[in-house]
Amino acid sequence: MLRWLILLSSAVVLAFNLRNDTPYTLTIPASFGHRYTIPADNPMTVEGVALGRFLFYDSLLSKNNTISCSSCHQQNRAFTDGFALSIGVNGRTTARNSMSLANLLWVRHFFWDGHSPTLEDQALIPMAHPDELGLAPEKAARKLQQTAFYPPKFKRAFGTDSITPLLMAKALAQFERTLISAQAPYDQYLRHQYTLTAAEKRGMDLFMRTSNVAKGIRGANCAHCHGGAQFFQNVFHNNGLDASPLDPGRQEVTGFDADFARFRVPTLRNIAVTGPYMHDGRFRTLEEVIDHYSEHMASSRTLSTDLKGPMHLTSSEKKDLIAFLHTLTDTEFLQNPAFSNPFLTQ
Repeated sequence: MLRWLILLSSAVVLAFNLRNDTPYTLTIPASFGHRYTIPADNPMTVEGVALGRFLFYDSLLSKNNTISCSSCHQQNRAFTDGFALSIGVNGRTTARNSMSLANLLWVRHFFWDGHSPTLEDQALIPMAHPDELGLAPEKAARKLQQTAFYPPKFKRAFGTDSITPLLMAKALAQFERTLISAQAPYDQYLRHQYTLTAAEKRGMDLFMRTSNVAKGIRGANCAHCHGGAQFFQNVFHNNGLDASPLDPGRQEVTGFDADFARFRVPTLRNIAVTGPYMHDGRFRTLEEVIDHYSEHMASSRTLSTDLKGPMHLTSSEKKDLIAFLHTLTDTEFLQNPAFSNPFLTQ
């Protein structure tokens, strides 16, 4: 029995050394909480995260080697691309706006309609889509297999140099889980390291507060959907963009009539650099977004009940709200070398 245990221990140590699977320690902001899940079959490792970072920036994952994940998810734009709709490998636009990848660790449903339940599942969908990277994951795996660069990296990350779509997805998911944004001036304010300007403070109060006409309290109640440390809730809303919406949104996934034209509530962290806004990128500026919620929401059968009725914010209130939203810009996140293109630093 003792001999068997010694042999088993040796085998475990040997396997560990072959894979070089050094545990990757995430730094979780205290205010963000631990309501997230890392799949048991894809633990984060230094080698896995490094591999995923290379894959994220590699145009080999596209049909004609011209674009990569980073083409539509650029770090200096909080991993969006600045377009209303992204442009795929064939020059055609995508159906919806590119979403920020900040703080995906806490997201439970991915894409605007939430049709993907995990980052591993999500990772391969844009690869295969003809209007995005346009390459079947199986073909992408074969392309990587033929390089001298990738098989050793997969060997170190996963213990095998046989590249498969599943392992590609796992590596991409590991890298994306590291994209944590929590060093904005607002975070510094919470730590008593930054003093909000008068306009930022008024904007924060409006953002967080519910309006109460009887008590003379002005509030925009943005936090109802964009509350919490991550500035999003894992919910879907019809936010009144159209009286007769053309995009069914969440309904395409659930089939429920109540989900018609509902879309995932995105994070507002780094919102000042992630325009254009909304699932179809119709608003180019934050001013247009605020104007929409203040005066222009369209009524429809699935309009979220919390959004019914115009807010009629004053001009100065709108400016204050935007001043506060700028405090959510995390420059450290936008410039963090650990998230940048590794091919430029080798």
